[in-house]
Amino acid sequence: MSPLLEVENLSVGFAGQLAVDSVSFELSAGECLALVGESGSGKSVTARSLLGLSGGKVSAEKFSVLGQDATAMSERAWQQMRGNSVAMILQDALMALDPLRPVGREIADVLKEHSSLSKPERTEKVREALEAVDLPEPAWRMKQRSSQLSGGMRQRVLIAQAMIGEPQVVIADEATTALDSRLTALVLEQLRALKNAGRAVLMISHDLAQVAQLADRIAVMRAGKIVEAGDTDQVLNRPQHEYTRTLLRAIPSGVPRFQPLSLAPPKAAVVAQEPAKPARMPALVVEDLSKSFGKHAAVQGAGFVVQQGQTLGLVGESGSGKTTTARLVLGLERPDTGSVRLFGEHFAPQREAQRRNLRENIGAIYQNPLGSFDPRYSVGQLLTDALSAGRSKRGASYRTQVSRLLEQVELDPALGSRNPRELSGGQRQRLAIARALAPRPKVLVLDEPVSALDVSIQATVLDLLDRLQQETGTSYLFISHDLSVIEHMSDTVAVMYRGSIVEQGATADVFGDPQHEYTRSLLTAMPRLR
Repeated sequence: MSPLLEVENLSVGFAGQLAVDSVSFELSAGECLALVGESGSGKSVTARSLLGLSGGKVSAEKFSVLGQDATAMSERAWQQMRGNSVAMILQDALMALDPLRPVGREIADVLKEHSSLSKPERTEKVREALEAVDLPEPAWRMKQRSSQLSGGMRQRVLIAQAMIGEPQVVIADEATTALDSRLTALVLEQLRALKNAGRAVLMISHDLAQVAQLADRIAVMRAGKIVEAGDTDQVLNRPQHEYTRTLLRAIPSGVPRFQPLSLAPPKAAVVAQEPAKPARMPALVVEDLSKSFGKHAAVQGAGFVVQQGQTLGLVGESGSGKTTTARLVLGLERPDTGSVRLFGEHFAPQREAQRRNLRENIGAIYQNPLGSFDPRYSVGQLLTDALSAGRSKRGASYRTQVSRLLEQVELDPALGSRNPRELSGGQRQRLAIARALAPRPKVLVLDEPVSALDVSIQATVLDLLDRLQQETGTSYLFISHDLSVIEHMSDTVAVMYRGSIVEQGATADVFGDPQHEYTRSLLTAMPRLR
């Protein structure tokens, strides 16, 4: 049987620059090929070329999609194929779905374009498609808009939308990025079901631990080229290219506390060591925190302790109450019940004027640093603002301190004149860390600080956070849905489920011998290479 996709020396250029350079692969029915690489490697451009949507100049020695010469296809021919014979599951469901339309109508558009079904028949088929991806109450959910669904529900809607036309080829473009372990396992399970049903699956990802669960073959991309390709076992266990080895080394799962993930930490190397012994007074004590929004209880009776110089990892799936807990700890929301104490002093609930002297002892780092920066300010102005507690943006007296902060997070002081939009994702996250460190806080709340980063950039940021903690003794409340990151970074772990902390303890105990059924389900779903 001929492959459904045959690509030989595919190149895609934009304004004379090649984003994809001489890429070759084949994909047959019932097979999964994973294209793995970091942002900018050319993975998504390659995938979009298979739908005639690259937007660039395409050339190839052979470019066959379902037996048709893709280089000679008209736009009308591509339209008949998209969503029908070849479908794509996109990464960002919130952006991919129209916020003004019910999700059922979004899915039905595919049937309206590619079938002769009546409206009632289309409605029933949409309901069946949502039921097939385990969306609860599909008849009701299909009438809701994307903003009314959770992240996991939205991702399942995209899978249903891709499958409604019964395509022969399914392209999953970072379909599990930013999902918690249980939802990731669900998406991988559904992709596996597609493969077992005879569909060809092209999986685009930067996460080797995830593709290991599904792919028959892996092709590793870097700077537009495939630098290594082979069977999954060979690529993961006997990698030939140094870049592949770097990606594998950067995966935090199973790597001991304080052991570097990146190849060569730029500063003094972080040496693996035993966790610091708890100081007499905890850095942060949270007791019986509760918060409701209307009838919805977001946090219920949460309590934990962060010791000085240590990290507590707060883990749970989307909607479990982690971010609300962070906002309560930071004093950005007033709790209905409970309290937060910072080094023995009452911090929340409290009037801002009464806790102003404590405020500089606690800082925060967020998932999307660009969204937290004032777009009017340069890197230097942002740090000056933080150093001066908002009193100055241009003070020359702060220039030395700004340079020192940038060097501390391994950024070139020359970047001080740049706008944050000109920085890479990893550089922005380092800038966010530098800004948080400016007032010299004793406690940092990190809310999904690396979830949007490529695995090798994530590794350098995690190594940086380890080094800074050893140098400054800062305590971390580290919030993440990524169990492998929590396992690597934390001394103790608290597991949240539906607003409550259902289990907590030393990291080795929680990961090695979980007591709560929910914790066991999270760990069972966790992709592992080690």
